[in-house]
Amino acid sequence: MTESRRPVVFIHGLFLHASSWSPWVELFTEAGYAPVAPRWPNEPETVAESRQSPELVANTSIEDATSHFRKVIDGLDDRPIIIGHSFGGLITEKLLGEGYGAAGVAIDPAQIKGVLPLPLAQLRSALPALGNPANLHRSVALTAKEFRFGFGNALPAEESDELFEKWSVPSPARPIFQAAAANFVMHSEAKVDTANSTRGPLLLISGAEDHTAPAVITESTLKQYRDSTAVTELRAFEGRGHSLTVDHGWREVADAVLTWLKEHGL
Repeated sequence: MTESRRPVVFIHGLFLHASSWSPWVELFTEAGYAPVAPRWPNEPETVAESRQSPELVANTSIEDATSHFRKVIDGLDDRPIIIGHSFGGLITEKLLGEGYGAAGVAIDPAQIKGVLPLPLAQLRSALPALGNPANLHRSVALTAKEFRFGFGNALPAEESDELFEKWSVPSPARPIFQAAAANFVMHSEAKVDTANSTRGPLLLISGAEDHTAPAVITESTLKQYRDSTAVTELRAFEGRGHSLTVDHGWREVADAVLTWLKEHGL
């Protein structure tokens, strides 16, 4: 009888398509896992289709997406390792806090309720959405220039533009509004159960040059877990921006995640 392979659920964030996880899925399959990279609710199958029908994902909330991934996990044979980037990282934290994962990795996670720093670079990165209150119920697409500031600032301009053409898609603006207002909303959907001591281990990863989710945000996120005795660790990657899951250095981050999982017997 063959040993079952541990499932892994990859959750992408805003402005990248689910297929951007493809190299990770291939690597984790080779490493003996059973990875999947589900799309967000109503997200079209391809980058091209996503660009053609941006209205399909409009108004999707943090809870809409989280509920969607709960159902994905409920359909698996075993509790998965959950790996998320940006708002996918925030959703990873929510799911892990609810007991849905054997472990979680939140890469450059979006700001959860309780995190107070608000760096200027983060505000500028959010302006394509937050700059117009009417965007709350719309989807928003980045320009190549906006993508370079928010994702590719630590890359040569040519590589940033290539990643923009390959992976960038319109995304719902609503989660950005929700995260921005989280500390002023009692029952914010950006709230995470950071006190849960029975959850699986959590690895937070930050890119030191990230504009969209600056390292100070991830450091402050770590502090939110001070009341939990569960394993919570932080790994910072110097010289890396928000593109660290898809740029030329993605393998360094992925290998670090695989090493961490093995260290924890997963």
